[in-house]
Amino acid sequence: MSKSCCQAKGEDLKLLAQKQKKVLWAVLIINAAMFFVEYISGFLSNSQALMADSLDMLGDSFAYATSLFVIGGTLRSKVKASQFKALLMVILGVSVFLRVGYRFIYNLPPVVSTMTVIGVIALVANLCCLFLLTRHKDDDINFSSVWICSRNDIIANTLVLVAAYLVHILHSPIPDLVVGLVVTWLFLKSAFSILAESKKQLQEAPAEVS
Repeated sequence: MSKSCCQAKGEDLKLLAQKQKKVLWAVLIINAAMFFVEYISGFLSNSQALMADSLDMLGDSFAYATSLFVIGGTLRSKVKASQFKALLMVILGVSVFLRVGYRFIYNLPPVVSTMTVIGVIALVANLCCLFLLTRHKDDDINFSSVWICSRNDIIANTLVLVAAYLVHILHSPIPDLVVGLVVTWLFLKSAFSILAESKKQLQEAPAEVS
């Protein structure tokens, strides 16, 4: 009886890993495609908000790719993957901050129509990703951190649309720059949250990860 239960549990874990892989591949493809769309559009339209969001998409693509390598792995491998994603978010946050400073110095106004159209497309794409990931967000720390990244994407996309509206109303590039700073803060806050949770997981299960 005991052996049968263990075998059943093993099959359940294998099935869960297969489902997770399908979800991760789907969101990886979506984010990778949207990175190119937003980066090129942001560059051509001088939109810091779109550029920041494109870096977010690129970071998520790397994060999802990393997550694919640790599905079904040990707690240590999952924690290390989460830490890697958190550090990547810190790097992206710093890069966004530096680009905001550059745009502020040269005062380059963004193209509102491009910001709006691409912003809506990115929002729809990230809503699809969040929907796919929500079912697995409580599976383990690896998927939990991935879900946090996707949730932040929705917030960032909404801020891009708000920035586009304010730029249009105020005839000023300042809202676009402010969104860049807000996205930076969001990146850093989430990154440190994931790092803290990773440390907690290691402390609570020393025997499993040793």
